Amino acid sequence: MVERTVVSTKKAPGAIGPYSQAIKVGEFVFTSGQLPMDPESGELINDIKKATARSLDSVKAILEEAGSSMENIIKTTIFVKDLDDFAAVNEVYGTYFGDEPPARSCVQVAKIPKDAKVEIEAIAKLK
Repeated sequence: MVERTVVSTKKAPGAIGPYSQAIKVGEFVFTSGQLPMDPESGELINDIKKATARSLDSVKAILEEAGSSMENIIKTTIFVKDLDDFAAVNEVYGTYFGDEPPARSCVQVAKIPKDAKVEIEAIAKLK
């Protein structure tokens, strides 16, 4: 059986259901989808650019807690409420990665928990 470790940090919003912020398995860390919520107040951020940044900041905090970093992300998945926000999401997303960004999927979904505009998850290699 492969050993798995739960990852948790107060620098990202707590789970709103029966799941972990992330799981480390072998040389990888898998984050759960991160809603754009302020980790201290629990307030949902609705401006798409600020929401994208907040979700990515949560991914970053979780990866750092796990012993990884944004530079080690292999794949992200972005869920958006409205694909018309694609350009705004890309504008912010691009500031978090250098010249060799990770593989990525971006899909419009019918509904995101808490009626959020965006949710982002990542798979990263540990350092």
